[in-house]
Amino acid sequence: MPDQALIVVDMQNDFCDGGALAVPGANAIVPRVNRLIARHDHVVLTQDWHPPGHASFAASHEGAEPFSTRQFPYGPQTLWPTHCVQGTRGAQFHPDLEATKAELIVRKGFHRGVDSYSAFRENDRKTRTGLDGYLEARGFTRIVLCGLALDYCVAWSALDAKQAGFDVTVAVDPTAAIDLDGSRNKMLTEMRQAGIKLS
Repeated sequence: MPDQALIVVDMQNDFCDGGALAVPGANAIVPRVNRLIARHDHVVLTQDWHPPGHASFAASHEGAEPFSTRQFPYGPQTLWPTHCVQGTRGAQFHPDLEATKAELIVRKGFHRGVDSYSAFRENDRKTRTGLDGYLEARGFTRIVLCGLALDYCVAWSALDAKQAGFDVTVAVDPTAAIDLDGSRNKMLTEMRQAGIKLS
């Protein structure tokens, strides 16, 4: 379909089994993601790409525990284990991911003081990645998303894509969720209410 693009979100070693911020069941979805890639003519990959000492890392705040919350200038921010540091093995794509077809790789989270879940806008909700402009310039009107993690980067990307005017589907089977305090069901509900198709 010439007007449809697949966005594969953050299929990186640190989010997979044995990684610094492993998402339960992440390795199991790699073959499903690859099947979806094979069915699409146009593929975009996103890559979490943090500088050392990023503000979203618990290790950057004295006495802070991973998965606790801190107030940032843009609102509440979950503090994460150190992950997807630029140039490290953890930031690389899973070795079994069929990444060759990707026409674009969008790196996010590289601004030291702002975390970035969405592939379209960082967590301050102002700093844009330019992905929407790229997709529009290429003539894509329909977006399919999969990858990691369903309840954070996939969901935030899907909601921003919908807000940008795209027809959005999230392929739920080739995703896995962190599910922090019921975040999986919360974000599935939020996506449904926004008019995003879940397949």
